[in-house]
Amino acid sequence: MSAWFRQWLNRPRIIQIGGRPFVSEGLTQRVWDDIYHFALTIRWPTFFGLAAAVFLAVNGLFGVLYQLGDHAIANQFPANFAGAFFFSVETLATVGYGDMHPQTVYGHLVATAEIFIGMLSIALVTGLVFARFSRPRAKIMFADHPVIRLVHGKPTLMIRVANARQNAIVEASAKLHLLVRETSPEGFRLRRIHDVCLLRDRHPVFMLSWSLMHVIDENSPLYGMDEDSLQTLEATLMLSIEGIDETTSQSMLARHQWSWREWRWNHRYIDLVSDDEQGVSHIDYGVFHRVLPVEEGEDADRP
Repeated sequence: MSAWFRQWLNRPRIIQIGGRPFVSEGLTQRVWDDIYHFALTIRWPTFFGLAAAVFLAVNGLFGVLYQLGDHAIANQFPANFAGAFFFSVETLATVGYGDMHPQTVYGHLVATAEIFIGMLSIALVTGLVFARFSRPRAKIMFADHPVIRLVHGKPTLMIRVANARQNAIVEASAKLHLLVRETSPEGFRLRRIHDVCLLRDRHPVFMLSWSLMHVIDENSPLYGMDEDSLQTLEATLMLSIEGIDETTSQSMLARHQWSWREWRWNHRYIDLVSDDEQGVSHIDYGVFHRVLPVEEGEDADRP
């Protein structure tokens, strides 16, 4: 194994946590060590591109093997590698048009091996495509900015989320955590995760929008903090939402995180829902991410 290849296998990997990049080193990134996970997580264009590349490579290999034999294919046309390649495609796909066929023992042996590989390949690709399509994927929208404002006279952290698919997610639950970097009296630096209690952490039927709220009181990990202290602690909010997709009856999970830079103090979200003259309610997702400063004297109880 060349030094360049070993260096490529052990190349650093950059992971984003709370907007802060972490460079992961010392782990060998070999695709074949976890090829199933790799095949499930790559993008669809990449998946089909790799499948096509493997298809062409396998047929090219068997085309070379057919060419190595002495007239292994009857009625081969064109009478060169192209003819052997096209015969390999027909054999691998178990099509068998009949015009070209093996005519020697060597040709039959190669065709037998190729048909066996073709049957396994079709089953493998079919299983991967089905697994990718059948994976439950949530379409949860998370507001770009958590906001902190007064609600009923108490400072309250608010995060807006929405179900973009607008189907029913039953028994939805939300969990909010605060990740901070702290230093112990002995000078030991560590990252700690604090639970952030929500006023309502469950939604029986999550279909449209959901405003998650946390009161910053004496029991809150955010109590007494301001923008400067959050910056010093490199604070990050981590939100996860779980539930059952009523359409597929499958569990779904969505998560998001915000660094301290994305928090907005003394701001509020623009209302999503409004009623027209006929009393019909409209929900406008075009303003989902927009926030405005809370002006002095503004109704603090406005949602």
